[in-house]
Amino acid sequence: MKEYQTILFDLDGTLTDPKVGITKSVAYALEAYGIHVENPDELCKFIGPPLKESFMKYYGFDSDKAEEAVEKYREYFAPYGIFENRVYDGVEHLLKSLTACGKAVILATSKPTVFAKKILEHFHLESYFSHIIGSELDGTRVKKGDVIAYALEQAEIRNKSQVVMVGDRKHDVIGAKENGLDAIGVLFGYGSRAELEEYGADAVAGSMEELEKILFSCFGEQKRVK
Repeated sequence: MKEYQTILFDLDGTLTDPKVGITKSVAYALEAYGIHVENPDELCKFIGPPLKESFMKYYGFDSDKAEEAVEKYREYFAPYGIFENRVYDGVEHLLKSLTACGKAVILATSKPTVFAKKILEHFHLESYFSHIIGSELDGTRVKKGDVIAYALEQAEIRNKSQVVMVGDRKHDVIGAKENGLDAIGVLFGYGSRAELEEYGADAVAGSMEELEKILFSCFGEQKRVK
């Protein structure tokens, strides 16, 4: 099995569980259009994909209306929803182990970079990442493939065979493959095994412990942090 030198991580559904903050923010935005959602679990489908895309897909908004809805979403998300979030158990241990082994760890998220940085800082995780790469508030670089491409460019990575993308949705796998990277899917987020395997995930981890085993099996005899 190949040895990876650089690990790219998705954020929502991979490192943190943003369910409460994202679903409340989406519900807030929909209320502005007279759409009331009783069960917040119905809005979990917004976790992972670009927001504009989801407003168009699930509520039939046109492009302009979807962009407006994203702005309404941020009215709640920026001051409140961003911190209605929790780090998955085992995340910091994994990041610490990877960096202790000399691996480069990069965040690659469709969430705007400014929000991603605030979340990592809030949970004291930012020091583990060599680069924090996301989208722009104006909607550019929101597609996961574009985020990954920009991350590779910023990190000046030439040997893609030593890079892997870790994420919980098909967008992470698709973006990885568009850039010639391997992809590891995780099942503790918001995607399914069927979804991840359909789009070509090279491995799928059912838990944080299994993800750690998969990654470290790629690193030969290097030691985890105890």
